[in-house]
Amino acid sequence: MGIKTSFSIKDLENLSGVKAHTIRIWEKRYGLLEPERSDTNIRSYNQQNLQKLLNVALLNERGVKISKISAMAEEEIFQNVRELALKKTDPRQSINSFKLAMLNFDEKLFHDTYNQLLAVHSFREIFLNIFLTFIQEIGLLWMSNVITPAHEHFISNLIKQKLLINIERAQSIPASTENTFVLFLPLNELHELGLLYVHLELLLKGHKSVYLGPSVPIESLVEVQRVFKKSIFISYFTVEPPKEEVIKYLRSIQEHVLDMNKEALHILGRNAPNSDEKAIKGLSIYVYDDIINLINQF
Repeated sequence: MGIKTSFSIKDLENLSGVKAHTIRIWEKRYGLLEPERSDTNIRSYNQQNLQKLLNVALLNERGVKISKISAMAEEEIFQNVRELALKKTDPRQSINSFKLAMLNFDEKLFHDTYNQLLAVHSFREIFLNIFLTFIQEIGLLWMSNVITPAHEHFISNLIKQKLLINIERAQSIPASTENTFVLFLPLNELHELGLLYVHLELLLKGHKSVYLGPSVPIESLVEVQRVFKKSIFISYFTVEPPKEEVIKYLRSIQEHVLDMNKEALHILGRNAPNSDEKAIKGLSIYVYDDIINLINQF
């Protein structure tokens, strides 16, 4: 699959966070972008337009007036953004760089951006403050057809590599607690970055954490119990099970897994039920709205 080189104004809105109406005003009043136009007068924007818009949006967010930005040459805009990034590693600039790396399948840009962040931040800070936001934005871009599954897989695997490096280091830390955590994703659920990060945090806290990974059948959880008599289960629902089947799935987990040894399941994710939903009252199910709240529970 080739590099995406042409973008609609809606693509630019989704990628930059700048409303299409505002982009048109900047384009018409200040001449910031120079789109190509079809025979039917439909705008299309190239990679250079996208890069410039991301830089302009960052400067504007940091208080530089659009009238002042429009008077700058492109090189001056770039230098101002670079200076801003060097003074203080800016999360939005880093996310924009990761977006460009994703769109161009550019591993070098990804690693250069990551290494720049790592020079001043811990991996924990990078993941929670930058990667998490970026992952959420990837989901929105995918749903709005701005990116393809190839883009998502490419960038997700690069982030996963960084997680696995840190997990390998943490696995050398001896377990200092009696708790055994079993981490899994439901059948056909493949989005594992959030759960991998939970795995890392548990290891760093000195817990024994068993990572089963994506697409685990309920029956396999029963097999795990034969080895670990008392387990704390953690899962992450992003797209599976579907929202209309979540409660049924949780009741099945309760009946076949949790009731056996009075165990509990802790869950989070887009498809997780609301924590005060009546349907899960009485079940050994605990729902969290973000990773930090879950991690702090242990």
